[in-house]
Amino acid sequence: MTGELKELTQDKKKSGTSHKAVLRQENNFGKDVRVVDMRSDTITKPSPEMRRIMAEAEVGDDVYAEDPTVLKLQKRITEITGMEDSLFVSSGTMGNLIAVLAHCWERGSEIIIGDLSHIIKYEQGGASQFGGICLRTVKNKDDGTFDIEEMLSKVRHPVTIFNPITRLICIENTHNVCGGRVLPLEWIDQVVDVSTQRNIPVHVDGARLMNAAVHLKVPPSRLLRGCASVSMCLSKGLGAPVGSVLSGSKTFIQ
Repeated sequence: MTGELKELTQDKKKSGTSHKAVLRQENNFGKDVRVVDMRSDTITKPSPEMRRIMAEAEVGDDVYAEDPTVLKLQKRITEITGMEDSLFVSSGTMGNLIAVLAHCWERGSEIIIGDLSHIIKYEQGGASQFGGICLRTVKNKDDGTFDIEEMLSKVRHPVTIFNPITRLICIENTHNVCGGRVLPLEWIDQVVDVSTQRNIPVHVDGARLMNAAVHLKVPPSRLLRGCASVSMCLSKGLGAPVGSVLSGSKTFIQ
């Protein structure tokens, strides 16, 4: 960004005008200026082909499992993730909340999670509000991971009448606040291994899981090996107007 544009943008921000609006309002940059909106990948929109398919899609009542398009979507995501079943939901926040509530079925349960995770920072403490669930944090590193030994030190053991019960470990891939970093496969495997040894399931906030799969050149199912559940957004890099899909075992989804 040039000094002139930067100064102009700052002035406009003070007045509540967006960067995008700045470029539209000012004529100093020419008529052919194109704007790349980097605020969020949620800005993506469906392609013309996607819109056509939406308009022509066969629909039905999803409550009775009679919407063939939703059923086809859930089946496809189940195949992609390598899970047993899937559920279409309205948002990633909803998917994460359902997952946490399903895993932590008892009030007073506790999840271990990175302190910079989306669930902690941007989901209004839904797990606590709706489930009476404690969120115990470990410090995220710059690459989106956290120290596994620190994670293990947070596990409540032995279980006593005085403490919450550790029911879930959550990781985020790719990691939004840490700059979209892709979690290393070796680290994911380690987290899953030590968690499995302690009978603690792992949930993946996979809002941008497809980005990680493309970056590492592996199928999404490889990133989820041994994980109990994943919430994956359709409305970000995939360009859908809304929605996420939660995947896990058949019992979990039911």
